Order: sequence, then structure tokens, then C-alpha cells
Amino acid sequence: MTVIKSISTLRNRTREIARICREQDIPVYLTRNGEGELVVTTIEHYERLRAQAELFSQLSVAQGQAASGEKGVGHRQMMAKLRQQVDAR
Repeated sequence: MTVIKSISTLRNRTREIARICREQDIPVYLTRNGEGELVVTTIEHYERLRAQAELFSQLSVAQGQAASGEKGVGHRQMMAKLRQQVDAR
């Protein structure tokens, strides 16, 4: 469900907006004179969005490499690399 509030609501009801963001785990869109102005969300939600954008970026690069015929890292090589990283901890 999309939550849209006027920007004056942020000033007057900050706790309410923060509660909506936390409890419903959604962003709140703020408007000024009926036009979109800001989006307020929790840090956790923002970090998930950033991680998702980074993953999509990496997938896009991989798709481009596959389309151009570039060879990637094989499954066995990747598993060996990951095991080394885990064992190093």
C-alpha cells in the first residue's frame, strides 16, 4: 500500500511517519503543493534497496558478458574461491 502525505505532515507528525515506515516496512511519499518532493523510509529498508540495486547492476554486467561470449568463472572455481574465503575467517 502506498502512503502519501503532505510535507507539512513530516514537520507536524514525524513520529507517525516513522511508525508507518517501521511497522509496515514501506516508504512514505511526501508531497509539496500536490507534487512529489521526498521519500522517507527506514535505514534497513534503504539498505535493502541499495543491495538490490547493486545486485541488479552486477547481473546486468554478467548478462552483457554472456551475450558477448565472454567466459565467466565456472561453478567449481567459484565454489573453491568461496571455500577459501570462508576458511580464511
